[in-house]
Amino acid sequence: MKTQSESAVLESLAVGPAAVPRRDSWDVLLILAIFAGIGALAYAALATPLLQPLVDVARREHWSTLWVRPTIIWISMGVLLLLMRTVLWLAYRPFDAVREEDAPPMTVLIPAYNEGAMVEETIASVAAARYPRERLQIIAIDDGSTDDTWHHIRHAALRFPALVTPVRLSINQGKRGALAEGFRRATGEIIVTVDSDSIVERGALLAIAGPFRDPRVGAVAGKVAVHNRMAGLIPRMLHVRFILSFDYLRSAQSVFRTVYCCPGALAAYRASAVGRVLPEWERQQFLGAQCTYGEDRALTNDILAAGYDTVYQRSAVVHTVVPETYSKLCRMFLRWDRSYIREEIRFARIVWSRPLWSRALAFYESTITNLRYPVGYASIALWAMNALKDPGSIVRMLLAIMVVSLVYVLYYLRSERSWDFVFGILYAYFSFFALTWIFPYAVLTVRARGWLTR
Repeated sequence: MKTQSESAVLESLAVGPAAVPRRDSWDVLLILAIFAGIGALAYAALATPLLQPLVDVARREHWSTLWVRPTIIWISMGVLLLLMRTVLWLAYRPFDAVREEDAPPMTVLIPAYNEGAMVEETIASVAAARYPRERLQIIAIDDGSTDDTWHHIRHAALRFPALVTPVRLSINQGKRGALAEGFRRATGEIIVTVDSDSIVERGALLAIAGPFRDPRVGAVAGKVAVHNRMAGLIPRMLHVRFILSFDYLRSAQSVFRTVYCCPGALAAYRASAVGRVLPEWERQQFLGAQCTYGEDRALTNDILAAGYDTVYQRSAVVHTVVPETYSKLCRMFLRWDRSYIREEIRFARIVWSRPLWSRALAFYESTITNLRYPVGYASIALWAMNALKDPGSIVRMLLAIMVVSLVYVLYYLRSERSWDFVFGILYAYFSFFALTWIFPYAVLTVRARGWLTR
């Protein structure tokens, strides 16, 4: 039985319910503004001289055949993709949560490396979540930490002795190795992974179990928000980016039942599906190197390859700690981009095994999305050359970034009616000027290993 002080701690960790779009006149206005914005973007890119300076530079530098025509085609298909995603996003509906009396046995895995006291907060938030205690198992794995992480895991196990199983690995094996140990020890029909710097909402476990009533579902992505969003400019910008990544992109992907990445911060897997792919996932190699990072995207690909669907559950929410400094942010994106490159190559083969409807939409989305890299970097090179002769092009580029970001923050405003949308606009500029270098560097260092979290 919990003490009064412990109950107070658990209540303080129980974040309120996730925001959902309200069906009112403001919601209708936002949707109309989004479609108007898509039309304006198409008109500005294809029917005005906005891109003419870059076209002129391309012709002077003899890039016309390589850049102009492919770019016009890509822009046209990109606008169509934006429209397609918007329709799917509007069609998305979250799954019903399971009732407590119907909840299946569940295991929650929490891998930790040098996380310190935060891991105990994470464990406590999972213990505070609504779920039948006799059907819940929590496994906290210390992946060879060199700080006091193990002390906090043991303390959590003493606080919740019927729930928490502490596991200590003698040497650091990487997050994938730590999760693999947890998967082997799990007894639940559903296995949930939670990052050790994250706080789950009280209804998250019941919500994330809901989609598994459909036997075709093999994995479920939860919604990730920023826990430390008030800690500085970078977390506030990332919060807007995360909401767009989940409530917009993954909502659309969920409609055709092919969510590309079920995030490590909060994801759930059918235990029988994990059992089928675990050996291959654990031994995964790329270009002759053992794969360590990107374990969430890799496991999602394996689940898709095994013939299961992957979906998004907007009502299963976790709040995760994000980097507050530029150097840590770059390490996070570098890790993500390296795994993105590797797993996109794999997905290019996996997509052909999907059902026809899912295959067509996923192939179109991934193709147009990936073409943004050659088109985008070529455009940046042309813009830089043009800026040397025409400084006014810098102003035009800044205005173009503003217009595009304004359209995207409309999607954010439908999820959260907050003035924080301003940070989405700031992030567009920050990303362009401070983060553009990361993807090319990730390509050159794609075989690198390590958690890259410290």
